[in-house]
Amino acid sequence: MRHNARLFFIPQKYRRKRKNVQYYFKSLLLLLLVGILALGGCQTLRTAETGVINLTLWQGVNPPPNRDVLQKLVDKFNQTHPKIQVESLYAGQQDQQTPKILAAVVGNAPPDLLWYNPTIAGQLVELQALIPLDEKLNNSPVKAEIDPALFESMEYQGQIWSLPFATNNVAVYYRPSLFKAAGITELPRTWEQFREVAKKLTRDTNGDGRINQYGMFLPLGKGEFTVFTWLPFMWSSGGELVKGEAEKASAVMLQNNPGAIAALQFWRNLIEDGSAMLSGPERGYETGDLIAGNVAMQVTGPWSLGEFTASGVDFGVFPIPVNQEPATSVGGENLFLFKTTPEREQAAFTFAEYAMSAEFQTELALGTGYLPINLKSRQDARYQEFVKKLPPVQVFLDQAEHGRSRPIFPGYNRISDSLGRAIESVLLSQNTPAEALKITQQRLDLIFK
Repeated sequence: MRHNARLFFIPQKYRRKRKNVQYYFKSLLLLLLVGILALGGCQTLRTAETGVINLTLWQGVNPPPNRDVLQKLVDKFNQTHPKIQVESLYAGQQDQQTPKILAAVVGNAPPDLLWYNPTIAGQLVELQALIPLDEKLNNSPVKAEIDPALFESMEYQGQIWSLPFATNNVAVYYRPSLFKAAGITELPRTWEQFREVAKKLTRDTNGDGRINQYGMFLPLGKGEFTVFTWLPFMWSSGGELVKGEAEKASAVMLQNNPGAIAALQFWRNLIEDGSAMLSGPERGYETGDLIAGNVAMQVTGPWSLGEFTASGVDFGVFPIPVNQEPATSVGGENLFLFKTTPEREQAAFTFAEYAMSAEFQTELALGTGYLPINLKSRQDARYQEFVKKLPPVQVFLDQAEHGRSRPIFPGYNRISDSLGRAIESVLLSQNTPAEALKITQQRLDLIFK
């Protein structure tokens, strides 16, 4: 032990600096917890004095006009429920929200409601921060109106831990005028057709001897957006992330996964054909090159409809091309209800029921472009008229039945990060698909086993 202590000896002055840094960060955490607890105390006092239950909803809705739509809907709820008042608080983007959420849970002062990606569910369940919602939802008439494809994102270890707020999925946006100029008259439905169309769309349109229009835009980077848009290709090839019905990160199976290898090779083929443009690092969600006509196709979701409509360019949408079976990634956010008191939990569920109602979902969809999670909302005359005026919406609605949700067990973020690294290394020709997945599996085995 003494020998080891000498090996790692730190001079006194540096030990003092390290202690100062530790003290600084501990102080920041303490201040954050005190602030959260103070807010919770004030809230309890207001409830005791007035009989009104004041709830907090943390959300990261973007862009800002979408937050305005949400606020109007929250205001409407508050006007019709005088004994329950909900305060909607923008808590930043999801990577910014995570430390706030965990600090609030540790400080026993969480929000009443949280708007967040379903993949956080397992972590919050492990922290025993959430209330199970099976009984409340089973007794609610709104359960029968929820899109059945969304229950996968709500359930973990046989129980329901979150409720759907809004949904989306990914498809291929394309520029019809560029298809016409290249002599393409039919949309690609299979991988083989897609690859050939991408080649035809890769052109020198100004005669200077250099390619200035590419067939496909691919996301470069290891972030979640890359993984989110790649997963449909793996699922379409029969690939899975975990073994069977396993609900733990240690069950991930990427090595010797034919579906994952095929999906990586398909993206790599587009690069080798010279028909794909790579995004900037972690900028795969940007649609500027498609709008400008520098590329002809790109995978994105209904959240891009407003941008394309405002741009004035021609555009259309078609389903993710199929290898073995149709597939797409289901995205969107769910509502999580935290453990507080029975009265507050029931009030929070009352708001969640409202958020899942056909009335709320129709207004949200018309104002933001989100797909309604409520089946009655999708049949609403106003929404039907909206879809009629904007046909690409129907593509996303039709694709929903083939949607798959990402795992929600603890540790998914580690899997996503490692898988993103594998995708990036293949696109940059650093590894073959099989090599990249072998390295990824070894990394994940070290992490989880």
